[in-house]
Amino acid sequence: MNQVLSFIFVVLLIIPATWKEIALRNKALYRAETAYKKTDYETAVREHLALKNDFNVNSPEANFNLNLSFQFNGQEEEAQRGFQELTESRNRLIASMASNQNGTIAGREKDFKEALQAFRAALVRNPENETARHNYEMLARWLAQNEDQEEQDEQPDEDQLKPSNYAKRMKAEADKMVDSFNFAEAQNIMERALQIDETVAYYQEFMQYLDEVNEINNQ
Repeated sequence: MNQVLSFIFVVLLIIPATWKEIALRNKALYRAETAYKKTDYETAVREHLALKNDFNVNSPEANFNLNLSFQFNGQEEEAQRGFQELTESRNRLIASMASNQNGTIAGREKDFKEALQAFRAALVRNPENETARHNYEMLARWLAQNEDQEEQDEQPDEDQLKPSNYAKRMKAEADKMVDSFNFAEAQNIMERALQIDETVAYYQEFMQYLDEVNEINNQ
């Protein structure tokens, strides 16, 4: 009988402590959420770190919010590291959103090819991520339209394959299709042109972008 009473007494002591911990954690969650909504990102960082360190809140969702707070607080490197870890999350929605955020950070740093890869990775993890799809298509189009100048900057003149007037004309037609987001037809134009004019290969990087965009769109 004494053992039974002792057990009940311990339970009665533990339950209020658990309730108190839950109440404190909920208050911390509220403070973190409120700071973020008020765009007080420094406070949001502090509160999300407190959730992680003091209350062991370590879910993918909580870590995503922490890294968003890092990003908007100007701590991009910290955010990138955290988002990169989340890209391996079993939660594919979180993994996709993390890849997309890494893409936006890379884009702001003008590392456009890395950004494109990140947006593509976001779509591989979740093909229904429309934000990542928009970012991918817009950046792919921009890169496609500007790859001529990039290639001229990167290659010595004597090593360049010069496009014929026909190749230039086909590229211009493909650009019109890209402007209307008709990536499939743009790819068809370039592939048909390459069949009869090897200098169309000058636009190989542009064609690669089209291939990647169409691969994503067909998922």
